[in-house]
Amino acid sequence: MAQVRFDHAAHTYRGAERPAVDDLELDIHDGELMVLVGPSGCGKSTSLRMLAGLEEISSGSIRIGGQDVTDVAPKDRDIAMVFQTYALYPQLTVGENMAFALKVARVPRSERSRRVREAAELLDLTAVLDHKPRVLSGGQRQRVAMGRAIVRQPQVFCMDEPLSNLDAKLRVSTRTQIAALQRRLEVTTVYVTHDQVEAMTMGDRVAVLKDGVLQQVDTPLALYERPTNLFVAGFIGSPAMNLLPAATRGDGSAVLHGHQVAVPRSVTGAASSGALMLGIRPEDWRIATSDESGLVVTVDVVEELGSDAFVYGRPAGTPAPDQTADPGPSVVVRLDGRRRLQPGQQLELTVDPEALHVFDSGTGDRLTA
Repeated sequence: MAQVRFDHAAHTYRGAERPAVDDLELDIHDGELMVLVGPSGCGKSTSLRMLAGLEEISSGSIRIGGQDVTDVAPKDRDIAMVFQTYALYPQLTVGENMAFALKVARVPRSERSRRVREAAELLDLTAVLDHKPRVLSGGQRQRVAMGRAIVRQPQVFCMDEPLSNLDAKLRVSTRTQIAALQRRLEVTTVYVTHDQVEAMTMGDRVAVLKDGVLQQVDTPLALYERPTNLFVAGFIGSPAMNLLPAATRGDGSAVLHGHQVAVPRSVTGAASSGALMLGIRPEDWRIATSDESGLVVTVDVVEELGSDAFVYGRPAGTPAPDQTADPGPSVVVRLDGRRRLQPGQQLELTVDPEALHVFDSGTGDRLTA
C-alpha cells in the first residue's frame, strides 16, 4: 500500500495546442479508492497512464509511497493495471491468465498457485480456473482481469473504465463487488470512469476534471451538496441540477422568469457580472402553497419510476422544445410517483432559500457558502 501524489503534473501530446493534463495537484491517501471522473477528453485516462508510466510527464512529478517515479520505468513502479478491454490470452486457462505476470517475473510455482487460488476465492472464480476465457461471461472475464492484477500484490491498482463493456445490470453488481473487494484488500486504487453515478457509488473521494484541469476533489456527498462551480454542479447528480439564469435586485433578491427568489445580499453583491445562475436540485423543488407565489412551469414529459416521478418542463411562456426558437432553460422536478401529471399541465414551484446553490454567471464560481 502507498500514498500517491501528483505534484503539478502535466502532459501535452505532440502537436496539441493545450495540455491534456494541466498542472494536476492531487494527493491520494494510502488505501483510498480515488475516482477520476469527467467527460470524454477531460484528461482522466491520461492522468492514469501518467501514473502507470505509459505517458511521459511534460512537467511536474509523480510520487508513489514517497518515491519519485517520474522517470521510473512502468515495470518498476509496482502498480497493476486493469484496462477497459479484458486483454486475456485466449489459449490460456483462467488460472494461467491470472498467473502469467508472476510466471514472467519467475515467481516459484508453489507461490504462483497459492496467490491464484486466494484471488480466485476472493473473486468467486475457483470453479472456472481450468476454463478458457471464451466460455466465460463478460462479468467473469472482468473478474479474471481483476484477479490478474490482484495476484501481483501491487502498491497501487490503476483501473481504466473496467466496466464499460458490461451491460447495465451487470455494471451495477460488478461495481459494488469491486468497491467491496478494494476495501477488503485496502490497496490504494485510482479508478477512471465517465459515469458520474459509478463515481459517486464507488469512490471514497472523487476528483472531477474538465479540459485537463482539476475542478474539485471531495467526498461524493460533499460534491453533491457543495459543488465549487457551475461545471461540477451540472455534472454531478442524476438528473442534473437545474441551472437557471436570474437577474439580481438591490433588495437582496433575484428574479427568475418573473418569480422573485430570496438570496443573501452578500451573494448578490459578490457577482462580478451582476447576473446569477441559480442551482436547484430536482428534489429541492416543492409545490407552492396557496399563499405562496412560485415559478410557473409547463410540463413536457413525465418519467414515471414507481416511487418517484421526474417531471421535465419549462418556465411558462418559453417555447416548447420541438419548436425552432431557443426553448430556454429546462426544469427537472422530482415528485411523488403517485402524483398524476400530464404533458401541458402547469405546476407552480418554489424552493426554500437554504436549498439554493448560487453561482456567478460570469466566472461560474460558487457564491453561497
